[in-house]
Amino acid sequence: MADQDIAPLSLTVERDLRLDLFRGIGLWMIFLDHIPDDFVSWLTLRNYGFSDAAEFFVFISGYLAGYIYGPIIRAGNFLAAIKRLWTRVWQMYVAHIMLFLLFTAQIARTVRRFDNPMYEDEFNVHNFLQHPDVLIGQALTLRYKPVDLDVLPLYISLIAASPLILWCLLRRPNWTLFASVLLYIGARIFDWNLASYPPGTHWYFNPFAWQLMFVFAAWCGVGGINQLQAIIRSRIALIVAVAWMAFAFLIVMTWHTPFLDAMVPKWMIKAIYPIDKTDLDMLRFTHFLALALVVSRYFPRKAEILTSKWLRPMVLCGQHSLPLFCFGVFLSFGAHWVLVQHAAGGARALWMQLLVSVGGIAIMVGLAWLLDRAQKVPTLFVDVSHADLPAAATKPGTA
Repeated sequence: MADQDIAPLSLTVERDLRLDLFRGIGLWMIFLDHIPDDFVSWLTLRNYGFSDAAEFFVFISGYLAGYIYGPIIRAGNFLAAIKRLWTRVWQMYVAHIMLFLLFTAQIARTVRRFDNPMYEDEFNVHNFLQHPDVLIGQALTLRYKPVDLDVLPLYISLIAASPLILWCLLRRPNWTLFASVLLYIGARIFDWNLASYPPGTHWYFNPFAWQLMFVFAAWCGVGGINQLQAIIRSRIALIVAVAWMAFAFLIVMTWHTPFLDAMVPKWMIKAIYPIDKTDLDMLRFTHFLALALVVSRYFPRKAEILTSKWLRPMVLCGQHSLPLFCFGVFLSFGAHWVLVQHAAGGARALWMQLLVSVGGIAIMVGLAWLLDRAQKVPTLFVDVSHADLPAAATKPGTA
């Protein structure tokens, strides 16, 4: 196909480094949160509010889907958008299956070598090691997922549905968002969720609930964010957002401080608990929106700090989120193993936690740098359309 034939499908989109930055921060937080009993994980968002890195990633994924592919679909290239989005779905699916196989193999080897069955129970791979013939089929259909591997199936399902979501958003944006709200309410009232394995269990991240975050982000990406500018710039909205973040901080502190916990009224406890992650509790959703409002107001797209060398490691990680997430799962298990095997307690344990945490992040940054360098290596294309034909067949006038 000639270059001019594919030119209309080309689209130049200005990269928002804020999204890369927060994806990178999210990857670091996920890595730290996946290490049990690591004091360095106190630096992550989940210890200071209702939401955590999961909301970051789902929102950014939805926003990018709307921002990048919305104009493509609007220009009449719906099939091209489907091809690109479903190619990404396939890449994530393959990454998930490879991650699953390598992750379970890593745990099985650790259990066998160190004769410690704790790992297979802790990471929910005991059944797989006992019945791999059954569980491999469940894994291929995304029904069986070890601990720490729950989030990729959510992304796969949301991106797979994104062409239809974007098609609806471009035609009836507000009605599509309203339909998403109704689906969210139905999922919470009627317990709609996808079945998992073993029987009787469901997906940890309910896609019927988490789609609200994705659809809202995509709605913003296709132009809805312009309708929110008055709210984002409103002083009243800012006060409400900061107050809600402060309230969330105080509530989370009660989880760690008995004195504060005793001060929370019983009626409030009944009103706000449980703060459910599986079904995206509204407290989590609104807490993330409060954070997003403050960031949008005081952290513009063209902020000079985004090009700072100090933020470059986070931005690099965010630009290679899929391989870094997969690699981070292995690193978190390795860090956990080191702490269990070699950090018995006391000051030594704290130093070991600091070492594996900082070391793991440094390895992630190094991998992101290598991926970035590899991406910049020029790709040489060769026209092979006639390469396998006999020389006589390519000569003019030959039959």
